[in-house]
Amino acid sequence: MTETVERFIRQLVEPEYLLQNEPMAKHTTFRVGGAADMFIRIQSMEQLIKLAAYFEQLHQPYLVVGNGSNLLVSDRGYRGVVLQIGDGMSSMTVDGEFMRVQAGALLSSAAAQAAQHSLSGLEFAAGIPGSVGGAVVMNAGAYDGEMSQIIENVTVLNEQGGQMVLDRDTMEFGYRTSIIRNRPFIVLEALLHLRKGDAGEIRARMDDLNARRRAKQPLEFASAGSTFKRPEGYFAGKLIMDAGLRGYRIGGAQVSEKHCGFIINVGNASAQDIYELIEEVQEKVKERFHVELEPEVIRIGDFL
Repeated sequence: MTETVERFIRQLVEPEYLLQNEPMAKHTTFRVGGAADMFIRIQSMEQLIKLAAYFEQLHQPYLVVGNGSNLLVSDRGYRGVVLQIGDGMSSMTVDGEFMRVQAGALLSSAAAQAAQHSLSGLEFAAGIPGSVGGAVVMNAGAYDGEMSQIIENVTVLNEQGGQMVLDRDTMEFGYRTSIIRNRPFIVLEALLHLRKGDAGEIRARMDDLNARRRAKQPLEFASAGSTFKRPEGYFAGKLIMDAGLRGYRIGGAQVSEKHCGFIINVGNASAQDIYELIEEVQEKVKERFHVELEPEVIRIGDFL
């Protein structure tokens, strides 16, 4: 990074929101990952737009993250600038059955806000640890609900620094994917179309889903949620279990004994441990059942 770039950053970002050589282990739910050259906690949409436009113009490498709930960052870290969209871009407003949510809001907070206004449709998201921006990109879902069912439109920032509003059809939602996975867009906010419901019933549904999560998922360990996408006609967790991999371990990374679809950090896992375990699971499942498991986790940086 040149002195010119660093000077520009310091003009826009207050010192308490600017971290150098910041371990990404602090910012991912796997609790692993080496240092980023520079880590910026974004404080406003305007700040994000200015920084991203400047980096694009200078071809300065940068990475946009939310709550880090679906990321595996290499132990070697990230050579560039990480822009974290979080509290500084987390506002939510409700107008009738519509809810406008900025990308940095947590899904759990959005679900709670919807429940307060007796709006149904976000119950599935109450226990997902990600941000709204990441959920839009990945079309996050659980328990028969997913973001594509409730999104009216998404406001994104394109590589030219302009804002675009993409409707549901333009988003090209699929299973754990959207148009944004393959385009240089940054999610700024989403307009959700929910439906009126009974606040008590909505909260009861959220409580029920969270209880089911606690019973079935290894929430006591650091993880990135479901490690693999569901293969057509199969369940990833069952394939992994039937391949004899329940509890299988490399270093501090382990296939969860509680739910084999989760790879967990049982203590002092490195990103490399997790990476190698993912590869090993893929290899053994393919060898046994001739099924390709595709990781749901996004890998960042170089692995050995």
